[in-house]
Amino acid sequence: MGIILGIDVGGSTTKVVGLRDRKLIGTLQVKAADQITSLYGAIGNFLREHGTKLNEVSSFALTGVGASFIDEPIYGIQTHKIDEFLAVGYGALQLTGLEEVLAVSMGTGTAFVRAGKEAVTHIGGSGVGGGTVIGLASLLLGKSDIDVILSLAEYGRLENIDLFVRDIISHELPSLESSLTASNFGKIKSTASESDIALGILNMVFQTAGMLAVFVLRNDTIRDIVMTGMLSTFPQAKETFLRFQKITDLNFIIPPDAVFATALGAAHCVE
Repeated sequence: MGIILGIDVGGSTTKVVGLRDRKLIGTLQVKAADQITSLYGAIGNFLREHGTKLNEVSSFALTGVGASFIDEPIYGIQTHKIDEFLAVGYGALQLTGLEEVLAVSMGTGTAFVRAGKEAVTHIGGSGVGGGTVIGLASLLLGKSDIDVILSLAEYGRLENIDLFVRDIISHELPSLESSLTASNFGKIKSTASESDIALGILNMVFQTAGMLAVFVLRNDTIRDIVMTGMLSTFPQAKETFLRFQKITDLNFIIPPDAVFATALGAAHCVE
């Protein structure tokens, strides 16, 4: 069997994974001004970086919003289009080796997918995600570069942004920790810095995704939640989801290759 390239063509980035005999040979992520340029650039860069040739590729597995722009085989090679939610689910299973999980894909928005060996089901989604971070940061900070936003957030203090439970109750409640958030941006101060605001935006997005995941599994037997997508790799995401893990009976997992989960899942959908 030749190489299978799983390609997740997103709105702003394209992620590629390569499989040879079902084993991962490498990953790559590229950005470009448009999705078609990003797609072909990603293929070329992947082949060059991993010392492989185009004639070694047996098939492409495309997924993501940009896949809809491809209507014919790439370079004359068999090209499959894989349902994005199916790819998200199988990608989470492959990255963890678990039998069943709730896969949470944090992209421009956030998707929730229940995945097991026998079935993958799209539960629903939220419009709160990476697009929210960029949009609010552009409005409140005049900045849209995610690396700049992350750098600012590193020095932020939520005490200057969020209203905590301890701010509105006079004594500890057994069922409600005083350090939990009562209202995102509910205590923003006029002295709040750009760093405070940047951290507040990220915290709100991660808390929303985490709490929705908890709600999704309220009446489910699944206990493992796999966070995927670029946002899940941010340091603030890890802190937030570890906090959720401490106050629930759920296990939040951020796999090492969380960014490439959807591309990996697409590649594994090809026989």
